[in-house]
Amino acid sequence: MPLSPGGVPASPGPVCVTGMAWSTPLGDTLEGVWARLLAGEDGLRDTPSDHPLRTPLAGTVPSLPGPGEASPADRQVELTSAALLAAFESAGVDPADQDTRIVAGTSYGPGLDEPFSVLDDWLAAAARRIGHPGRPVCVSTACSAGSDAIATAALLIGAGAAERCVAGGADIVTAAKRLGHSALGTMSHGRLHPFDRRRDGMVPGEGAAFLMLESARSVRRRGTPVLGVLLGSGASNDAAGLTAPDPSGDSVLLAMRRCLAAAGRRPDQVAVLNAHATGTALNDDMESRSLRRIFGPSAAAPVVFATKGALGHSLGATGAIEAVTVLLALRDGLAPPVAGLADLVAGFPLPVGIGRPLPLAEGCGASLTIGFGGFNTCLLFERADDRAGAG
Repeated sequence: MPLSPGGVPASPGPVCVTGMAWSTPLGDTLEGVWARLLAGEDGLRDTPSDHPLRTPLAGTVPSLPGPGEASPADRQVELTSAALLAAFESAGVDPADQDTRIVAGTSYGPGLDEPFSVLDDWLAAAARRIGHPGRPVCVSTACSAGSDAIATAALLIGAGAAERCVAGGADIVTAAKRLGHSALGTMSHGRLHPFDRRRDGMVPGEGAAFLMLESARSVRRRGTPVLGVLLGSGASNDAAGLTAPDPSGDSVLLAMRRCLAAAGRRPDQVAVLNAHATGTALNDDMESRSLRRIFGPSAAAPVVFATKGALGHSLGATGAIEAVTVLLALRDGLAPPVAGLADLVAGFPLPVGIGRPLPLAEGCGASLTIGFGGFNTCLLFERADDRAGAG
């Protein structure tokens, strides 16, 4: 496989998105959740815990048994299998199809709360539940895992190792994760306020999202509609610490530049960007600086939105959930308002929706994820009708 100038595998070229599905704290249907995001709603609710925490709030999926009502492993498998099955159905592909690979990311899944023999046991169990015959690929790169799973699937398709991949992520709220973030001081004392003067930390969330990715050849053979195009991806690692990012933002900038280079796009061609926006001061400030450095003062600056104020921080699932939102934003030409944002920090460099959706100019859409351990990943999408012959 050819290498990019940074020494990492080069993008395999555009990959078509032919199906997508999710389960979130705002519901399970694409259009229903999207309408609630556009309306500025959130799914954060008081969630009982046996331990003292900085905040009692969490974004839990209503269709799942609540935390503590079922084992973490059972909740992870149930969440994953439901979203996987919905993604297969969305694309019109049989879950038993041997030519479709499953690639899924998580940030430990249930593994912090109960023993496991292999990290991907939960994923193998979910694949069996929906009748999939292959061994799935599991990616665990902290909060960028869902994005990295999508990028990995695109590489498999580009290398000819798969015709189709269902790719995304799943992660649940557990006692250990809530305790860990509370002890680290990364959890808010109340609500999550991305890029707001009141920002003081994240609120944990859970969810799952999967995209059906296909080569153009597979799309032509099946004659299936195309929902969008994955133009490219870029990744980096700052190696600055186990939990804190490099405050300079250099490696975040590198991931975005690699993504744009792989896709053959310029910063002024990006119409919308889903920011990581955890609501922690350190992450939000570093991300703001990175966005200012890559986009600068430009009349074509992209509109920024973020989902964690509405859904909580779903860790290894967040990149996949946000990839779906970028595709929906491109489809409708609208970026949802940022839930929890009322008083934007001084000097934020790009337009952002406060209280109402913002219209988008023509262009592509980026999703940026920034994970513990220094993992940074950027994905770039385009509407299907923006690319001649995408289907």
